[in-house]
Amino acid sequence: MAEQSMDPVEPVDARPERLRVFLVDDHAMFRAGVRAELGAHVEVVGEASTVAEAVSRIAAVGPDVVLLDVHMPDGGGRAVLEAMRRTHPQVKFLALSVSDAAEDVIGLIRAGARGYVTKTISPDELAAAIRRVADGDAVFSPRLAGFVLDAFAARPDAPVADPELDQLTNREREVLRLLARGYAYKEIAKELFISIKTVETHVSNVLRKLQMSNRYELSRWAADRRLV
Repeated sequence: MAEQSMDPVEPVDARPERLRVFLVDDHAMFRAGVRAELGAHVEVVGEASTVAEAVSRIAAVGPDVVLLDVHMPDGGGRAVLEAMRRTHPQVKFLALSVSDAAEDVIGLIRAGARGYVTKTISPDELAAAIRRVADGDAVFSPRLAGFVLDAFAARPDAPVADPELDQLTNREREVLRLLARGYAYKEIAKELFISIKTVETHVSNVLRKLQMSNRYELSRWAADRRLV
């Protein structure tokens, strides 16, 4: 009888399991695009378009990494982070946004995100960023890293905690920034895909919270804080 080999059998596929990723963004077409582009790299295990939906579904599926939009109508990425970080500390968050504003970057990192990249990132770069965040690294689009370094080095000219600014929601800040840049209400509505009435409501809320009376005062206030 021929002698049988006792060498261990190699597994058919020794590759590590793909990372489980969850998408949070209020634009369905963008989520579909990300899902399609990342399909070869990761397993997309769920998606959400609102804060409440995101909190519930992330808790249910327990992904490795959450790709998180910064600005959404009901609170945005920071609200998701603040709701999840105490109960699900093992889940890592990577902000993926069109915004490259310093206060958005700093706010998300202080809330617990492990990185922040803009939506101009390529699919391969995004897949690599997800892997690095899952491994415990911090990842930033090149020009955004300076904001974080400035803030945590406590330089005098760096973005720092601002009680007045902190009382504004992400959407109110977004409206304020466009208003300070000279956009008309109609242009702001078109830019943010909301109604003119909603823009008026946000401006009214900002004026009330900051105790100001007109858009010109708001513009000067925003310019002083380098929000424009």
